[in-house]
Amino acid sequence: MPSQIVSLVVNGERREFIAAPGATLLACLRESLGLIAAKRGCAQGACGTCTVLVEGRPEASCLVPVETVAGASVRTLEGVTAGGELDEVQSAFIDCFATQCGFCTSGMIMVAEALLERNPDPSEDDVIEAVSGNVCRCTGYRPIVIAIMEAARRRRERAVPR
Repeated sequence: MPSQIVSLVVNGERREFIAAPGATLLACLRESLGLIAAKRGCAQGACGTCTVLVEGRPEASCLVPVETVAGASVRTLEGVTAGGELDEVQSAFIDCFATQCGFCTSGMIMVAEALLERNPDPSEDDVIEAVSGNVCRCTGYRPIVIAIMEAARRRRERAVPR
């Protein structure tokens, strides 16, 4: 099977690249497009470090053959910031000490982004469920849950007209 040209909308911009047969979305994002926030962890879809949003849904990009999502909208951590400013999730992770080594952080932020887009007022149980597919070996989950709850509060506060 020959390589093929794949087109995706990545972080709002149409991008085309040549993909080898069976190449994963993660490999193409990192190697073809230079977007390195999503990390290769377990390469089995179990750790969440490679999480990106495909059509708004969190996906383990290490398991997704890129040709299966051709034409789709993909959002990576690089696409979260607006105008170079950290968003509420990113700043809450910093303010709430929800990152230590940083290896899991991009995946955690992406699942938080997906959660808050579909549920702007999540319960703590909602947050715990959202991050349940992502592994953190340093910080522990409590600061991450607190950060996501704080980000939700900040977004709701920002949305209220003053």
